[in-house]
Amino acid sequence: MSTVTDPSRKRLLHLDPYGPWRRVVFGGLSFIALLAFGTTGYMLIEGWSLQDALYMTITTTTTVGFREVHTLSNSGQLFTIFVILFGVGVALYILTTVVQTVIEGELAEALGERRMKARIAGLRNHYILCGFGRVGEEIASEFTERGVPFVIVENNPEAVGRGHRHGYLLIEGDATQDEILKEAGIHHARVLMAASDSDAGNTYITLTAKALRPDIYVVTRVAQAASESRARRAGADRVVSPYSLAGRRMALSALQPLTVDFMDLLASDRGGDQMLAELVVSEDAVIANQPANQAIHRAESTTLLAIQHENGELMVGPFDAYTLKPGDRLMLLSNEADMELLGQTKTIEAPVAGASDA
Repeated sequence: MSTVTDPSRKRLLHLDPYGPWRRVVFGGLSFIALLAFGTTGYMLIEGWSLQDALYMTITTTTTVGFREVHTLSNSGQLFTIFVILFGVGVALYILTTVVQTVIEGELAEALGERRMKARIAGLRNHYILCGFGRVGEEIASEFTERGVPFVIVENNPEAVGRGHRHGYLLIEGDATQDEILKEAGIHHARVLMAASDSDAGNTYITLTAKALRPDIYVVTRVAQAASESRARRAGADRVVSPYSLAGRRMALSALQPLTVDFMDLLASDRGGDQMLAELVVSEDAVIANQPANQAIHRAESTTLLAIQHENGELMVGPFDAYTLKPGDRLMLLSNEADMELLGQTKTIEAPVAGASDA
């Protein structure tokens, strides 16, 4: 995904050189060629003037039924038969192509894009994926498998085509442009992921996103180690290096293969009932301001693995007496039923009508 593009490239209609519009142009050129051929033929065969020959060709090809300009010779009559047959064929070709274009061509594409824009406008708490290269495609596949709502922002024609073939929600445009991120619903999004192939591009995307919405959580991809500090200065909340992660994973796969397989199984949500999950303690959560052992005891099949405080400090294997505070992010080994139970909020009882102080 390139970082700088001409905003005029963002179009509603995309002309396919092999689509219906090419056939319409071909039909129009064929009609013009027919007029030139017929006019030249009448001038040579009958010796007519240019105006008479052109008039005769048009009345013949359009089959309006007017009389001949002059009496035709035998050769002229045979030539007229050929012009009529060829003209009717060209007219039929143009008519069928126009109908096909309206029904199956650019109009259908415009309506499809309009429906896609309406679906994007209705997204809430979704993820914005900027870049649909090799890394972006893996992210989109994982989101799809987990049922996570997301929209892709991409301006590379080849990547845009792949995104459409997968059926993903996609906006064609430059993610460093304010209007493009607004169209992607940045003001309603949960997370923005800068996953283009360019470190500089991802830094600009992060800057643009944070300028539009400072509180949005941004995950930025970097390829070079030197780019990590720039991405963080731009406002990235999390910086990921695919090459560093791949190297670490390969080392762990060699040293602790069972651990890697176990974590993959849980993280991919394919471990049966148990899964790795995160839960943020809110102000009105039932587990807020409770000791960890008492709060987690509400869910019999859940294990508390770690707690991240609001300041970013991570507590692994928290002790039972620790009091859960609003803003704490819990890492749990749990299931869907327990997660719903732990995520419940306090209910405030409404006062009974007519009740009076004793």
